[in-house]
Amino acid sequence: QVQLVESGGGLVQAGGSLGLSCAASGSGFSNYDVGWFRQAPEKERAFVGLIRRTGTTYYADAVKGRATISRDNAKNTVYLQMNSLKPEDTAVYYCAAVRWVQAGPDPHKYDYWGQGTQVTVSS
Repeated sequence: QVQLVESGGGLVQAGGSLGLSCAASGSGFSNYDVGWFRQAPEKERAFVGLIRRTGTTYYADAVKGRATISRDNAKNTVYLQMNSLKPEDTAVYYCAAVRWVQAGPDPHKYDYWGQGTQVTVSS
């Protein structure tokens, strides 16, 4: 079992950058695929991207070219770097993890979730 804690959210101006972290407690973190999702008010939770335990990354079209996901297994942490932020990136950002299963964009495939961190992009 793993517990996830996101950090790094905040208020940023459009065009700016923000780095989010997802810190995991528990053992075997290197065996988990980790996804990032976001949820804006009155909208469904949306896939942002993921990093597999192999290090392979995938991104949603909405953030492709602006987002970079990386992981440091020694620190049990996954990172989401977002550049060229837009007001429509405003949302609560969540990380999620699943072990031994190849993760994808479906949030129901993930077993563990963090509490979320708010990102607000002002125009």
